[in-house]
Amino acid sequence: MLDVIRNRRACRSFSNREVEESKIKEIVEAGLLAPSGMNRQTPIIIVIKDKKTRDELMKLNSKIMGRDLDPFYGAPVVLLVAAHKDGLSIHDGAATIENMLLEATNQGLVSCWIHRAKEELELDEGRKILSFTGLNFDDYIGIGHVIIGYPNDDFKPTPKIIKENRVFIK
Repeated sequence: MLDVIRNRRACRSFSNREVEESKIKEIVEAGLLAPSGMNRQTPIIIVIKDKKTRDELMKLNSKIMGRDLDPFYGAPVVLLVAAHKDGLSIHDGAATIENMLLEATNQGLVSCWIHRAKEELELDEGRKILSFTGLNFDDYIGIGHVIIGYPNDDFKPTPKIIKENRVFIK
C-alpha cells in the first residue's frame, strides 16, 4: 500500500485514451468503502463520462474559478463527490476522494483532485447539468472532483519530498 501512496501524483496532462469501465468501477468502489462518521456513508459519487456533460461542467467550473482554461485538464472521466449535509459531510467526502485517488494509482491511471464542486451544486446552472441524477441538491454539499485517465507522454512525475518537522512524538 505504501508504494501506491508514494507513487500517487496529481496529473494535469491527460491522453484521449478511454478508461476501462472495470477500472472506473474499482475506483468508485474504493470511494464507497471510505470511512465515514458513525458509518453514515453520506458521500455520493457522480460518474461523468459523457463528453457533452463533462464539457458543460468544465465550463461552469472554469467560470467559477475565474479563469478561461479547462480545470479538468482534458481528463476523460470526472468523478464528482458530494455528501448529504450533516456535520461530517466534508470530512467523509474528503476520505472518499482520497480512497479514489489511491485506487486510480493502483489501477495504473493518473488523477487529480479538483475543487469548486460546492459552488457548482449551489448554482442553478450546475444543478441543471447534473439533473440527470434526480437528486435534490438542496440536501447535498459538493466536496470535490477526482479526474482520472491515462497520462499524456509529457507527464513526468517526480518523487515527493516530505517536509521536515511534521511529526511530534511524546
